[in-house]
Amino acid sequence: MTDAAPAIFVALEASGFGAAIRQSRWLYMIANVSHIVSLMVFAGAIAVMDLRMAGALSATSPGYVLKAARRVAIAGFIGLVLSGAFLFTAEASHVIVNRVFQIKLGLIALGLLNVALFEILIAPKVKDLPPLTLLPSGARATAVASISIWIAVAICGRSIAYF
Repeated sequence: MTDAAPAIFVALEASGFGAAIRQSRWLYMIANVSHIVSLMVFAGAIAVMDLRMAGALSATSPGYVLKAARRVAIAGFIGLVLSGAFLFTAEASHVIVNRVFQIKLGLIALGLLNVALFEILIAPKVKDLPPLTLLPSGARATAVASISIWIAVAICGRSIAYF
């Protein structure tokens, strides 16, 4: 445990739940594998949505692509949050003071803000568009921002162990 960490994170790591994760032969490994699998599911769904909003896959209606991929992205994100909570709890006092983890959290917040802006400003405009129709302004920009942000989150996540 790290003395520099706020007491709540030291307590979380020292909790019975944190100890159980660290001491179990399987829990940490299952959480780690689940995090990677959830990342793949989430990234795949995000890539499909972002590619469509950037103009690719234009033979398919954007509303159809968004509706189908959004469900998969939400499932992947929930998996990431749950598995990430297990991983975090096991090493909370170390991870919370890690600058790369802090950047990752900021990028996740930025990614979710981008999702909210997309859902409010762009999604209603593209929901009923037929295939091969020009997308509204802002669709490409939010897509490029999205894919860039989520790739940066993944890079940070994989880099935490090295900093």
